[in-house]
Amino acid sequence: MSDVKTPKATVNANAKPKGGIARLLLWLFVSLLVLALLAAGAVYGGYRWLQAEFVRPGPALEETVIMLPRGTGLVRISSELEAAGLVRDGRLFRAAVTLDGGDRALRAGEYAVPAASSMAQIYELLRSGRTVQHSVTFAEGLTSAMIVAALQEADVLTGDITEIPAEGTILPETYLVDRGTTRQAVIDRMLAAQGELLDELWPNRAENLPFETREEAIILASVVEKETGVASERPEVAAVFVNRLRRGMRLESDPTIIYGITGGEPLGRGLRRSELDNANNAWNTYQINGLPPTPIANPGAESIAAVLNPAESRALFFVADGTGGHAFAATYAEHQRNVARWRQIERARQRAGD
Repeated sequence: MSDVKTPKATVNANAKPKGGIARLLLWLFVSLLVLALLAAGAVYGGYRWLQAEFVRPGPALEETVIMLPRGTGLVRISSELEAAGLVRDGRLFRAAVTLDGGDRALRAGEYAVPAASSMAQIYELLRSGRTVQHSVTFAEGLTSAMIVAALQEADVLTGDITEIPAEGTILPETYLVDRGTTRQAVIDRMLAAQGELLDELWPNRAENLPFETREEAIILASVVEKETGVASERPEVAAVFVNRLRRGMRLESDPTIIYGITGGEPLGRGLRRSELDNANNAWNTYQINGLPPTPIANPGAESIAAVLNPAESRALFFVADGTGGHAFAATYAEHQRNVARWRQIERARQRAGD
């Protein structure tokens, strides 16, 4: 028997089988995967739910106007929408907008939100900037002071006007504005609008007109504007004054005298003979030659167009015809007959009034 001894294997009682570690890791991996899937499912389910809520008809039963001041953030917008009864939960609106990346795309202003609008529709409306538009209308023939006074009364506008524009420099018509627009901004638009209109009409004016500048055209247009309220007559009235200027005749327009007396405010009575004869009134076209020194009102687009392209007419006179319009005449004798008819109409009306 040999004396060589065979070494015995050392056994560690605390050692775990390698297969157990693998199973533990696998179990942890599967658990994490299941949790991740559950979390993903919850997120996806929540996202689909939010999507469904986003397009669900809103609670408002009628159109609602809401004002979002400039600088309003998403948090306040969401609260305002909820307070106005347009969305059920402002937090859901905020979450959906944030997920879409549109939190900085919402635009301030006054909005008319249709009844039962979904959050998605409201979101699109606020992104579009389709705000409520208010019309501010000015009648042709108003003076600049009258227009400024009307602007001061418009409660959708803000701020003050720095100074009254020169007479005849602004274009009276209807302008659409957002609530909160400044009054000076409207005046600036009116000034620019007249300039743009003249840029369009001036190059296509008739030949041989008895004035040379755009400013003179506006002066004559203001006289035409105050002489008739019948749109179809404006080219004919313009022709009368153009014909008189070409012949060196005085305009003899009553509204010019009134402007020299009242600054364009209604006189409230007929002109007196002393006022017709007053040579100290610089706007008295019965006494001065040519055009008055300034416009007597702000003419509208039709009167400006009429002066730049008057009707083809030989008329030199016109007088009221009793219908709201005028009777035109090329000779003084014809004009006198028209005046006689007008006097008869006036007397008949006075007797009917008695």
